[in-house]
Amino acid sequence: MGYLALLRAPHVTRLLLGTLLGRLPAGMTALVIALALREAGVPYGRIGLATSVYALAAAVGGPVLGRLVDRTGQPRVLLASAVVAGGGYALLALAPGSPLAAPLGAAVAGLAMPPLEPCLRSLWPDVVDEDQLDTAYAFDSASQQILYVAGPLAVAGIAGLFSPVAALWVAAGLGLAGALVVATAAPARTWRAPARERSAGLLGPLRSPGLVLLLIGLAGAGWSVGAQNVLFIAYAEQHSGALPGGGGTLLALAALSGLLGALAYGMVKWRQSTATRTWMMALAMAASYLPLVTLPGPYPMAALAFLSGIVLAPLLAAAFVLVAELAPTGTVTEAFAWLVTLFATGNSLGYAVSGHLAEGSLRPVAVCAAGGIALGGLVLFGARRWFHGTPAAPLAEPVPVG
Repeated sequence: MGYLALLRAPHVTRLLLGTLLGRLPAGMTALVIALALREAGVPYGRIGLATSVYALAAAVGGPVLGRLVDRTGQPRVLLASAVVAGGGYALLALAPGSPLAAPLGAAVAGLAMPPLEPCLRSLWPDVVDEDQLDTAYAFDSASQQILYVAGPLAVAGIAGLFSPVAALWVAAGLGLAGALVVATAAPARTWRAPARERSAGLLGPLRSPGLVLLLIGLAGAGWSVGAQNVLFIAYAEQHSGALPGGGGTLLALAALSGLLGALAYGMVKWRQSTATRTWMMALAMAASYLPLVTLPGPYPMAALAFLSGIVLAPLLAAAFVLVAELAPTGTVTEAFAWLVTLFATGNSLGYAVSGHLAEGSLRPVAVCAAGGIALGGLVLFGARRWFHGTPAAPLAEPVPVG
């Protein structure tokens, strides 16, 4: 199934656009919080606190909301969380200089971030045929790359034309609009998770050893992306003026290659199992990061930046399918939410560690970037025997809409 045919399938375009619209605030928030608080005269220490609180709250809230979706369905959770998250953005916009209101608003916005990504990935098996899932997940992964380019650009444009506070109001509106588009779509309204396995218990999807090992391996990929961001920014600073666009160009090249890589991945008819593809992609990503350690001149570095990004989105596309295969029955949305959480946690840790390393030579930062996914790939390779579970029950059962 080609991408044009995928987009022509009922509901696909609406679900993709709604998810991207509602997820755009996630690509805006870190930057817009920093700009809005700085404009209010807030010191950098409190800005760092607010952005950290947002990231931590989002990491905690995602799996909780995912579990609620598995138990109660998508529309109510999506709409309620979007309204609450909008309240958090409103609090930030109304009192960006407040030492209490700003971090509280950031915490609410993160904790209630609508779980649009996990919901979309839970819907794919109902929207497309089984032999079309790889293409759908690949396109899903490719489209997510847009967020990391469009989000900061949207903030820059709105802040330049109006103000950073205006961008906070826009983020609140986009989250609610995206959740509304998805929640009112027929697949979301009819989707119900099958009865939850009793063995899932309090841990839910984390009762699956294979899934836990998969998430740990993907946290290594997140670590590498975070460290890579620091590397590119610091490298551009050391080579000021030598590369048009500086660090932004390097980051954009990596995102562009990820988009192209995901599209190419979805066009291939793979003979390997999903589990095999996942650890192969992880090790290939490690190999694509390794040349960064050479720290060549600006234009060769631009080529290496493009190379480094090409496997990330295909890795995630394969991992999406494997998550659905490994999650215990009735926990698939929560499982996808844990993937988002673990990847983001690895990203934050890689960013923090590399930030300290960047005070000296950049080579340790490059090693840190390559090392995260190398360790993650080795975890996935070593855990491959855990990635072959028994076939799960259908991910969702449509019910009549009254």
